[in-house]
Amino acid sequence: MIAAAPDSLVTKQRIHSIDILRGIVMVIMALDHSRDFFHLQSATSDPTNMITTTPFLFFTRWITHFCAPVFVFLSGMASYLAGQKKTTAELSRFLLTRGLWLIAVEILIVSLVLTFNPFYNFILLQVIWAIGISMVIMAALVFLPWNIILYGGLLIFFAHNLLDYPEAARKGNLNLFWSFVHGRNAVIPLNSSHLIFVAYSFLPWTGIMILGFCAGRLFDYRVTPATRKKWLTGLGFVLLVIFTVLRLANGYGDPFPWAIQRSPAISFLSFLNVNKYPPSLLFCCITLGPALLLLAALETTQNRFRRIFEVYGRVPFFYFIGHFLLIHLLCVVLFFA
Repeated sequence: MIAAAPDSLVTKQRIHSIDILRGIVMVIMALDHSRDFFHLQSATSDPTNMITTTPFLFFTRWITHFCAPVFVFLSGMASYLAGQKKTTAELSRFLLTRGLWLIAVEILIVSLVLTFNPFYNFILLQVIWAIGISMVIMAALVFLPWNIILYGGLLIFFAHNLLDYPEAARKGNLNLFWSFVHGRNAVIPLNSSHLIFVAYSFLPWTGIMILGFCAGRLFDYRVTPATRKKWLTGLGFVLLVIFTVLRLANGYGDPFPWAIQRSPAISFLSFLNVNKYPPSLLFCCITLGPALLLLAALETTQNRFRRIFEVYGRVPFFYFIGHFLLIHLLCVVLFFA
């Protein structure tokens, strides 16, 4: 359970590195979405297909893998920090209402901006939905002791890929509940003309948010910057070691093993090419590990770029909706031109 901290201490100890890191991934995110709308082969080929990709094309996609997990992780952190000024009941109510609002935004606004279809024949459930449903779940979890929340998050984070085996045995034929929990790009028909595309099945993302929530304790007003930096750096390196060991073993941690390709460079790309839908353990490690290292480094960074990214990081919702709308409008203009 969360104990409210004195308002004066919370305000005095505000940490800007979270906003800066969020701003960095928000800017990077535009690269992938611009490719989706403007790259001629985006609808017919996968930039992570080892047969057809090039290193440059691959990394325009791979670098943006950092965006969603970091965004979800930092949302968990922000939820914990919000709880410092609230009672547990107030925090639970805040997470519940915010989560339901985000789910509604994903369905009503984001789907419309992405499709320009006012009849909602195609509803997409992506990262905003994942954050929203995770917040709804967190609204119940915050009444548990912090240690229990942490253990639950670790269990989901490290063990959810065990679900890959029964899913493979059923050859992807999953029921409705499973499609939302851990399915891979599930298409759910509502009727003959409307369907839902579940790009972000929520269980792994909820695990990431839970760990972000628990990591928020490192930004508690009682934790010194030196201690916080030590923990963030250590955890970041641990995640990178886990990724390297498990990926070399080529067994547990990702449903798609890497393989020797037509050249050493493409083989290296295969090694890095981990599964995002749903995010595998190795996907989470290779993205959150460097993110934690960067978060530690941003603790003392002072330059003009820090201030620029911090601006974007303070308005993530406005930026997310706005950049999709702008990119799609430009795509329409280019199409008719």
